[in-house]
Amino acid sequence: MTSRERLIKAINGEKASRLPVTTHHLMPYFLNTCMEGMSNDAFFDHFGMDPIFWAVPTLPDASKGEFFNKDQEEPDQSGMTSSRYISSDSWQIEFQDIPGQKFKTIRYNFVTPKGTLSTVLQFNQYTSWVTEHLIKEKKDIELIGEFVTAPKCDIDAVNKIVQARGDRGIVRGHICCFDVFGQPGTWQDACCLVGIEKMIMETYDDPEWVHQLLTILKDRKKIYIDSLKGANYDILEFGGGDASSTVISPTIFDNFVAPYDTELIQAAHDAEQRIVYHTCGGMMPILENIVAMKPDAMETFTPSGMGGDIDLAQARKRIGPDMCMIGGIDQLHFFKGCTPEQTRREVRRCFEAAGQEGAFILCPSDHFFDADPELLMAFADEARQCTYE
Repeated sequence: MTSRERLIKAINGEKASRLPVTTHHLMPYFLNTCMEGMSNDAFFDHFGMDPIFWAVPTLPDASKGEFFNKDQEEPDQSGMTSSRYISSDSWQIEFQDIPGQKFKTIRYNFVTPKGTLSTVLQFNQYTSWVTEHLIKEKKDIELIGEFVTAPKCDIDAVNKIVQARGDRGIVRGHICCFDVFGQPGTWQDACCLVGIEKMIMETYDDPEWVHQLLTILKDRKKIYIDSLKGANYDILEFGGGDASSTVISPTIFDNFVAPYDTELIQAAHDAEQRIVYHTCGGMMPILENIVAMKPDAMETFTPSGMGGDIDLAQARKRIGPDMCMIGGIDQLHFFKGCTPEQTRREVRRCFEAAGQEGAFILCPSDHFFDADPELLMAFADEARQCTYE
């Protein structure tokens, strides 16, 4: 089997010729510091993993007066921040460097006819983070609701990438995030704009306001999802860690996450797209809640050593043999600081717990920034020896 065939078999809940093995995003810091600047494709070739290629090309809707933001540099089409920002005369994003900070700091102003919203991000060699949230007052969501633009999928660009990749793994995208700093899931997007602590408190203090915000973000995402018909993606990511059970309760999940994301998953299926629901964090108390939303696959099945709570064998038993599970590996403790034999034993343990009947893609539970290449080689090699024939 080719890598693409293996991965698709698992996503479809079936057995491949062997256990598919891959990784989530490859972080530039890791490739530059641990792999001498190796490319993504060279990484997968070097370690013999099944490649995943990320692409999220988008288009503005010219009929609505939308256009690509003039100040944004052409992004790298290989990651979660690869979409072009969509502007209009009523929704313009301006960039302003803030000097004299310990880290690179940029203020982003979202300019509308009725006021300006502002957020501040900082950056280091690893990642970026918010130091000033966009939504500061409850009335701010009125500006978003009235003026926000919505990207559409560039179907031709996606399909050209898929054609060029051939059987070299799968092409993966994600449901659109809020511009500058967001997440694919509706609740997660809101948390990026408001802050997770405030969002949780508002579910008790002002649930009507929370639902208003979630509806605005859901409607924006649905415009993108409806535009996906005809795009030959293999799978699209949805969700995010702010909806994990180590962050929110199952009750909040049921009331403020599931209603919005279930609707969008159905819309994605109507557009003939597969969805993987991404929950980096606790999952055990909400496994069935996620299954009930009917995604095509679930990730990341984060072990306790990475801050999650997963018991792979119990998770497999509870969600059934046909749901594709992606993840399972503790990259903190088995990609660094152990022996190759220990890494191999962990691979075999994950396979025996969750992959005996297929529908399992072995993968680290989300990103990693540092890893020992010898352990990565042991990880991939042992997975290739986990066969079904």
